[in-house]
Amino acid sequence: MDFASKRKKPVYNMLSSRSLKYIDYAVFFIVASLLMLGLVSLYSASALYATNKGLDTLFYTKKQALYMLLGLGFMAGAAKVNLEKLRPYIKPLVITTIALLLLTLFMPPVAHVRRWIPLGFMKLQMSEFAKLVLVLYLADFFDRRISRIQADWRELFKPLGVMVVMLGLIAAEPDLGTPSLLFIVTLGVCFAAGVKVRYILAPIALAIPVFIIEVLRHPYRLARIKNFLSPWDDASGTGYQLVQSLLAVGSGGWFGKGLGASKLKLMYLPEPHTDFIFPVVAEEMGLIGGIFITGLFAALLVKGARIARNAPSLYTALAAFGLTLVITLQAFFNLAMAIGLIPTKGIPLPFFSYGGSSILASLIMVGLILNVSAHRSSQKW
Repeated sequence: MDFASKRKKPVYNMLSSRSLKYIDYAVFFIVASLLMLGLVSLYSASALYATNKGLDTLFYTKKQALYMLLGLGFMAGAAKVNLEKLRPYIKPLVITTIALLLLTLFMPPVAHVRRWIPLGFMKLQMSEFAKLVLVLYLADFFDRRISRIQADWRELFKPLGVMVVMLGLIAAEPDLGTPSLLFIVTLGVCFAAGVKVRYILAPIALAIPVFIIEVLRHPYRLARIKNFLSPWDDASGTGYQLVQSLLAVGSGGWFGKGLGASKLKLMYLPEPHTDFIFPVVAEEMGLIGGIFITGLFAALLVKGARIARNAPSLYTALAAFGLTLVITLQAFFNLAMAIGLIPTKGIPLPFFSYGGSSILASLIMVGLILNVSAHRSSQKW
């Protein structure tokens, strides 16, 4: 999908007066459906957990609903902002993001990791917003420099350098799942921008030994890979989390056990309302419910790609495409993790997993995708 192959002079400003009535409401209804399903699923997964911690049964549900309402407000704002006028602020956003990612490493650890900046009313997970900022930076950079990159591959050093700094800081938290996701998204944006395939293969070749070193450097990561390959060898030990997830998904059958009837959430799996919320959903809604949720994310991917294809400029096309990839690939990674297709990673399921930063960042991304759809051009890339 080479958005640069038919590049024309950006026409975004000529369309900036268009109203929200032009946005792609199919995307809005897909996301609204995911939010409603997510909130119901979160209540089911978190009620008993909250009670056992001495909290109100609706504690996590109320907080998540508040984050959703706040996120919808941010989404509406993102859908109306002039993306061209946003461009001068992208580099300052990159610098601020890197600074906050660095600050995160000095915060008090939670469960032996440093991923959050405590703000009192919530814990800010800057890596969630780094996804948004990195995509906007790449879209802006490739729109301005794609012709130079085709003539001189060394022009790629700058965007890849920014990516490496961000991914390195996130990996130091430690977190290998988010850097892996952002690395793939970056390569996807490079490909969509028209970067030659041989230029894309070089970062992949360099990333392989780095990935191997990171896995070997932390014994628990190597254990996760072993568990992924054979979880039943130590079902009550290192493979416990994945085995419980597989049992929950398998026991759901075709139509599930019914809302609230999950056994997995009865403290068989720690914190089932976060990264491993999908096994609870699959157990209660069955294979049909799981396929429906997967289908919604797949539909979001298709709609987002079409919005990018019809965008009025390379910048907006790459922004819409990259943000769509972030949301949907993250969802597919989480679903694959829950059913044992990839090793266990700390990646939340968008719109489902509990967390203010994830919800806010995801809805801002949706708002920007809707923004691009409202300014779509009749000329397809």
